[in-house]
Amino acid sequence: MLDDSLDAAVDDSLDAPSAGPGHDPDEELATPRIPSLDDDRILALELVRATEAAAIACARFLGRGDDDEVDGAATDAMRPVLGTIPMRGVVVIGEGEKDESPMIYAGERIGSGQGPLVDVAIDPIDGAGLTAKGLPNAISVIALADRGAMFDPGPCVYMDKVVVGPELADVLDIAAPVEDTVRAIARTRGVDVRDVTVALLDRPRHADLARRIRSTGARIMFLLDGDLVGALLALTDESEIDLAVGIGGAPEGVIAACAVKCLGGAIYGKLAPRTTGEARQARDLGLHPDAILTTDDLVKGNNAYLVATGVTSGELLRGVRFARDTAITQTLSMRSSSGAIRTIETKHRLSTSMLLPSTSPNSTPA
Repeated sequence: MLDDSLDAAVDDSLDAPSAGPGHDPDEELATPRIPSLDDDRILALELVRATEAAAIACARFLGRGDDDEVDGAATDAMRPVLGTIPMRGVVVIGEGEKDESPMIYAGERIGSGQGPLVDVAIDPIDGAGLTAKGLPNAISVIALADRGAMFDPGPCVYMDKVVVGPELADVLDIAAPVEDTVRAIARTRGVDVRDVTVALLDRPRHADLARRIRSTGARIMFLLDGDLVGALLALTDESEIDLAVGIGGAPEGVIAACAVKCLGGAIYGKLAPRTTGEARQARDLGLHPDAILTTDDLVKGNNAYLVATGVTSGELLRGVRFARDTAITQTLSMRSSSGAIRTIETKHRLSTSMLLPSTSPNSTPA
């Protein structure tokens, strides 16, 4: 089902940044009596504070037309909260290189310096363009796993992915054409193929894939930006999305794999280099662009957390709502080892909250 090549619509002229496919074993691993991620339940709520801070800050710029303004506000709000969280984190999936401050970059160490050793995948705002245009489905997201568990896509920005929920994991044949997959989903669900819904990024490179899905009679939910929401919806029982497919962000593939660990289901991916130079860089770093990556390839083990807060309202989460001196957030929090999935709605009194430095300039995040 995964395409053998990236559509020419993806700019072949872009040079990819150099990055490593993994991270060296940290000397902290030898430190005795380090808390286990599996035992640290408080992290789930601590992560919620970080995504809430980012969501509230960037939602202030809804519809103002400036993607960078949205991204900067989310990052500036999330970073100080991350510094208070009891973990020893290394960012595996970040926003950019170290010299692109204030972005949270791959390789950056975050957390209070105490607590479990973790890999971190982070996107303070997945859908900066959506927020800037006042469009739905923007979220702020963080995922954690044990140190060394997360796949690092290195220089590869894109990944061809397919995601299904728990009921369909055994049905998925990664080698089958998408038409066969759609029909197999209909048979398994016991519904007409016209009741199957596929999530797909609205991009020129997906024109042929969309045509093939339509030929079966299935429906398509087109995502304007940020394919992570499509993957999360495919994993959620209450959603009408049965399948998420197509070429999207490689970092989002790793974050989606953390969600699969928590919710069940399956994700398969294949790196989609933009250029021959990017493919060569990947191979030089020990990556295999032609290899099919499974859930366990993307995130090893069974210790994963994922937290997502809505920025703009959509099918997955309600966005931030402002009233007099109040911001209301809705967050999805999940943990693989316990299987706990929580939807958390929080009312923040802006005049007294220490979550956002801008609302309490003389305080530290708490």
